[in-house]
Amino acid sequence: MKVLNLYAGLGGNRKSWKNCDVTAVEYDPKIAKVYADQHPEDVVVVGDAHEYLLQNYERFDFIWSSPPCQSHSRMIRSGKNRKARYPDMKLYEEIVFLQHNFDGLWLVENVIPYYKPLVEPTKKAGRHLFWSSFDFDVEEVKSPKNFINTSNAKGSEELKDWLGIAYEGNIYYDGNHDPAQVLRNAVHPDVGKQIMKQVMELV
Repeated sequence: MKVLNLYAGLGGNRKSWKNCDVTAVEYDPKIAKVYADQHPEDVVVVGDAHEYLLQNYERFDFIWSSPPCQSHSRMIRSGKNRKARYPDMKLYEEIVFLQHNFDGLWLVENVIPYYKPLVEPTKKAGRHLFWSSFDFDVEEVKSPKNFINTSNAKGSEELKDWLGIAYEGNIYYDGNHDPAQVLRNAVHPDVGKQIMKQVMELV
């Protein structure tokens, strides 16, 4: 089965996948290197996942997309230093695009937003919403205590252990000084494993 893993991040969702041919797309070279170190058998593309989907979707049997969640998260509505920003509509662009153009199986994952979702999700599990072309069951993986407020190097190491993802030092998003954010954004491997097992049964 040929799988496209968009906005692949550190590869949390992909960690426990078996018997599939994966192409991963991640725009940040540092994050893409961690992914590639964990999954040397995958094709890792450093680039724009949104554009890659448009140009390559027909080559795959299953597409998993986890567009950036920051502009949708309830966290941007709290804190004295938060600034108003537009929600990134690429999330909904991809859902509508896949609904009307892709004949294979697909799933889009994101956080529960601060607003009512513009497209009704297929499933909710813990902090995740899923939109998909198929029905599935998934059990929540409980987050560690103080998960949302984990924002230092010690917390980063704890999240690495929780996810089973190892790398040296810290990785920061552009303009961000939180070493744990890239880890908080990862889908736990057990969630990815549960969903992929059901995808395999449908292909």
